[in-house]
Amino acid sequence: MSEPDRDDQDRDAGRRGSHADWPLWEVFVRARRGLSHVHAGSLHAPDAVMALRNARDLYTRRQEGVSIWVVPAAAISASSPDEKDAFFDPAADKTYRHPTFYDVPEGAPHL
Repeated sequence: MSEPDRDDQDRDAGRRGSHADWPLWEVFVRARRGLSHVHAGSLHAPDAVMALRNARDLYTRRQEGVSIWVVPAAAISASSPDEKDAFFDPAADKTYRHPTFYDVPEGAPHL
């Protein structure tokens, strides 16, 4: 890499702040069509565009992905494993969710 290129990179990094200040992004990769996106890892980047580029370079080196999602880690909310029983309590006591409360019209297709 020539010196002017390195100077440009240093100047760009200075404008974006130090690497320690960059937000954390969670990366999800879909290996091929028809499959779900799977969490591949995390990375720091100044913005979504750089996060996508870095995720592509880090997590799809051998063309193993067809789609990448990057999500700010701060935007992800998750349930706690300690609250599993209460959070995923069966819906048996919620009878209003059972199909017995709904009348299905005679001509309704695909039911």
